[in-house]
Amino acid sequence: MTYMKLLSGRLIAEKMLSALKADILASEEKPGLAVVLVGENQASRIYVRLKEKRAKEIGMNFFLHKFPAQTSQAEILQCLAELNVNEKVHGIIVQLPLPAGFETEKIIFAIDPKKDVDGFHPANSAKFLQGKASLWPVFPSAIVRLLESSGENLVGKTALVLGNSKEFGVVMVSALQQKGLSAQFLTASEIPSQLGKIKAAEVLVSALGSPELLSGQMLKDGALVIDGGIEKVGDRVLGDVDFGSTKGVTGYLTPVPGGVGPVTIACLLENTWLAFKARK
Repeated sequence: MTYMKLLSGRLIAEKMLSALKADILASEEKPGLAVVLVGENQASRIYVRLKEKRAKEIGMNFFLHKFPAQTSQAEILQCLAELNVNEKVHGIIVQLPLPAGFETEKIIFAIDPKKDVDGFHPANSAKFLQGKASLWPVFPSAIVRLLESSGENLVGKTALVLGNSKEFGVVMVSALQQKGLSAQFLTASEIPSQLGKIKAAEVLVSALGSPELLSGQMLKDGALVIDGGIEKVGDRVLGDVDFGSTKGVTGYLTPVPGGVGPVTIACLLENTWLAFKARK
């Protein structure tokens, strides 16, 4: 029986974090990451704890600013204004999603682009789409790192991105194109009528959050599949790909958990280090 080879995000993240730790240890000053967390979203709290743990493990300063969901938007904007001028803070992120009533775009826009280590600020997004970004957005960056870890030549491969928002699709397609792939984007509603296109994709990136929507028989033999979907179903954490059904299929697949998530955090901390180095 043949199996898809697993692309371990944990191994990639460990290498990245080890290199960052060595750089920070050799630096007289320490980079600082500030995280703004609003509300009590359980998943967000878990993600923030993981970011804090990894940051502290590599010697990076971590500043957590927690606010209840009832906080006014003006208070959040004031916090960001203060972080923008804080010389100890080199990277700022607002943990998404924000509670209902907050204007996400306005809040993200308030972050100093030089400290926007998530890569969400419109000014940075525009630079990225032009291929001129000094910092890549972390999720696409993590996906590309995972693809490159396969050792396969990516240039010229056909890629398909599955996601829920066109904004994500545009950014992810651009990331793949900048690495020499020919990429397209599909929404979840388009999948039933585009099974042939999915089957033909040499690279498939899925970030739908639809547990086990994609089966092994839908995948091209030899494909590189990045499963960026993650949902908790009962006690199990599942991705978009039905892992059990991929037996008999060759190629590469990221596990869930242990795939995209660890690399995304490592890319965030790497961006913070790069922003710290570019501050002068």
